[in-house]
Amino acid sequence: MTSPASDSTRVEPIKVIDLFAGAGGFSQGFHEYVPEGHDSSPFRSVAAVEFDEAAASTYAANFPDTKVHAGDIKDWDPGDVTDADVILGGPPCQGFSGLGKEDENDPRNLLWQEYIRVVQKVEPRIFIMENVDRFFRSGQYDALRKITAQGEKLENYELSVEILNAADYGVPQARKRTIVIGTHKDLKEDLRRLVPHPRPTHDRKADKWQPRLGELSDETTAPQQWVAVGPAVFDRTASTELQNFPDRPGNDDSPLNLRQPGPYLTPELHIRRTPEPLSLARYAAIPPGGNRNDLRDKWAIFEDRCVYLSTPSWDGHKAGSGDVMGRMHADRPSVTIRTEAFKPEKGRYLHPTEDRPITQYEAALIQGFPENFQWYGTKIQIARQIGNAVPVGLAKALASVVYEALRGRGRSSQD
Repeated sequence: MTSPASDSTRVEPIKVIDLFAGAGGFSQGFHEYVPEGHDSSPFRSVAAVEFDEAAASTYAANFPDTKVHAGDIKDWDPGDVTDADVILGGPPCQGFSGLGKEDENDPRNLLWQEYIRVVQKVEPRIFIMENVDRFFRSGQYDALRKITAQGEKLENYELSVEILNAADYGVPQARKRTIVIGTHKDLKEDLRRLVPHPRPTHDRKADKWQPRLGELSDETTAPQQWVAVGPAVFDRTASTELQNFPDRPGNDDSPLNLRQPGPYLTPELHIRRTPEPLSLARYAAIPPGGNRNDLRDKWAIFEDRCVYLSTPSWDGHKAGSGDVMGRMHADRPSVTIRTEAFKPEKGRYLHPTEDRPITQYEAALIQGFPENFQWYGTKIQIARQIGNAVPVGLAKALASVVYEALRGRGRSSQD
């Protein structure tokens, strides 16, 4: 057992509820935030809700002091956790995602209303809702705005919204997300302002950065360069051998008694795949930074047959994204990690130099999960958990502004 913090470093706990919690990327970032001059995080996750049983098991394993509801949020009552200070959550985004049909009538779009139901019940001082960048331009966001009017469900809150890029906060991944911050009007009166979004700490053009009018130009203000995925991730995994996925069937000792396969530590997700010869030939034909366009007019011989490496579909698709069958650029942040990031036909998910897709281990590191994080589920379920997570570094940046609003007032550099 760790000894209690000294009086000079003790921080009154800030209680957090995590809705649509997934594997816990949002919570992990908040737990990793330690205020300057302190030796531990003030954030305590008191409750979490997650429908997917594998993800709920992962969350419970890593946050064992949290009450986890593994089921439909519609069936969850906050009960005795109505004194929480903060609510976090990223309602499902498939109906807004540019990868899907962007169907405004997708029933998953309405799950944010369950999030609001919990906010009404608990009435935290701050809530943060995360979604894809397109949510900002959706009718559902307009509806969210409207219920902050006098006499409506969220009349006690004022909203601020920005589209943030995880790369601007030191994450080796260019991932844009809509971040809605709701500030309780009582807290706003204390602060004399809404809780702000965190200022970027990194910039794509940091070497050409100039302070804006009124900004200090000292070293503490200047942003750092975006973090390149090569040194941050692939240099770390270069000495780790690819392995078969360990066989650990679920048992009665699994978190929440859900009998999910696991646990697996993050490095155990460096999973070997066995691509078909045609796939291997395609990988080998794609140069650093290349993509499917590099396969045009290229052939390979298999069993005395000459096989075309491209496809009619790829050849005919000359516009739009070039990320399909693309190699990651080692000298810049990765593209957005999605739920099938182990499939290069889904995006720029080939290793920068090796002739293979990235592994779940590398995807987890790009998202910011630590080496000792415990995972439950099949390898496909775990990939889904990784892709759906809020990047830990982005969550940590959000934790900093929440802390300043609730415990650091009077000395915030954001005033």
